[in-house]
Amino acid sequence: MKIKFKILAFLSLTLIFSACGGERSSQAGAAKEQAGPAGEMAVSGKSEEDLRSLLRSLDELAALERAGAWFQGLALTESTIRENSGDYAGAVAAAYKELSWAYGKGLIPKEELEQGLLNLLAEKPNEPVRAAANAVLAFNRGQWAQAAVALQSLFNELEEPDGFGRWMILVCALEKNGEDKSAFRQAEAAYKAIRARYVQFPEYWYRGSRAFSGAVAAEYAENCINISPQGPFAGECRKLLASFTGLASEDGLSIKTKREIEEIIANSFNARNPQILDSLLPLIGLPDNPYTIFAVGALRALTPVQIYRDYFNVKAASSKGRLAERLTYISRG
Repeated sequence: MKIKFKILAFLSLTLIFSACGGERSSQAGAAKEQAGPAGEMAVSGKSEEDLRSLLRSLDELAALERAGAWFQGLALTESTIRENSGDYAGAVAAAYKELSWAYGKGLIPKEELEQGLLNLLAEKPNEPVRAAANAVLAFNRGQWAQAAVALQSLFNELEEPDGFGRWMILVCALEKNGEDKSAFRQAEAAYKAIRARYVQFPEYWYRGSRAFSGAVAAEYAENCINISPQGPFAGECRKLLASFTGLASEDGLSIKTKREIEEIIANSFNARNPQILDSLLPLIGLPDNPYTIFAVGALRALTPVQIYRDYFNVKAASSKGRLAERLTYISRG
């Protein structure tokens, strides 16, 4: 069996692509076609020109990611190209990136990430693949010190500064909770510098929200939620936003980001359906915080419309305490 199929064997391809739909599957095919014949080359027997072609293909894929044009299946193409160039560690990392992106979007369960790596190791791959799979497995399990050592041996200074291997190394440094203050500051700066390539990657924003503080952490948490509001990281990011604004952690269940607030209001107005605003009522009833204040101000703009004024008055009459007071204030426009 060729190494290529051993690396990609641990991916749940049917699950990933069925979740993404035909359009994204065709996009992935188009990316592979754009990458040229490199994705179909045999592992051995390549000329220098073949290798240059493979590297150019990787550069093109990286450029797509940095432009925010990432879509499901792109990392599968990257994995194949890396494998054909002999970069087996990079091929494993790219395959894991595909799974991580799918998990962050809520397309696959957490168990898929670890099981895929265990399936790969069960294939008894060669040493580079085995070392990479074990390193990524440690990362996936949150064994940050062990993962950092293993990943650094695989993705050295030749790795792109914003490559996925480098991202995992930076996450390890951040998640070790600042044991080395100088190293943490360096990792923090480097992490912020690579954001363009990971603008659509929920876990990028999630890890930053955990590691940073103040307005920066809040921005990272909001971005994570906005990208995947029903994803596996959104709940913790809402709790972080509550904590950042002085609320109790459990209040995070009611937090909506400013983008979510605007989208809910726009959907309600376009449908002329005030009941869509019901999902904002728990937020309206929270103690003072930036998200509640923003929502109250945005809702007041609807008051001149009779059906919304009636809606706010009815809700205020049936509510108590802080929520009733705010709804009364909103209804007066």
